Amino acid sequence: MTLLSSLSRLCVFMGLTLACLSAPARAEGGLANGPRLPAYQAECAACHIAYPPGVLGAKSWQQIMAGLSKHFGVDASMDTASTQAIAAWLGDHAGTGRRFADVPAENRITKSSWFIRQHDEVSASVFKRPAVGGASNCAACHKRAADGNFNEHEVRTPK
Repeated sequence: MTLLSSLSRLCVFMGLTLACLSAPARAEGGLANGPRLPAYQAECAACHIAYPPGVLGAKSWQQIMAGLSKHFGVDASMDTASTQAIAAWLGDHAGTGRRFADVPAENRITKSSWFIRQHDEVSASVFKRPAVGGASNCAACHKRAADGNFNEHEVRTPK
């Protein structure tokens, strides 16, 4: 192998490495995860983790943002400017593709077909454990959920 071909291969390798490192972070299953909008982080993470926008499709996010006065039994209303900014950001970063074509029941992440498929080996009794507190409490088992990391190799299920 010549020095030139070795250098060419090294350049290609370095270019691919840099491209991968500079690409937006992705959660397991290809869910958009990158940097969070500060307003989204501040408003939504005050009550629960700021779910990566890729966990739902744009239509679900639109419906959720349109119903903040009755957000899963809580009034999560915000000022108009914040609501519009967050809604636009969620729409721009929403999940895409076939798995997001259908809106899950009640726009619940936990009722989406991909969520159910990803958690099919988890017994319903696990979600009922006091230390878990329900299927929507991702951080109970996914310790880095707040960072958008849902890697199944890092899951730790509380007793």
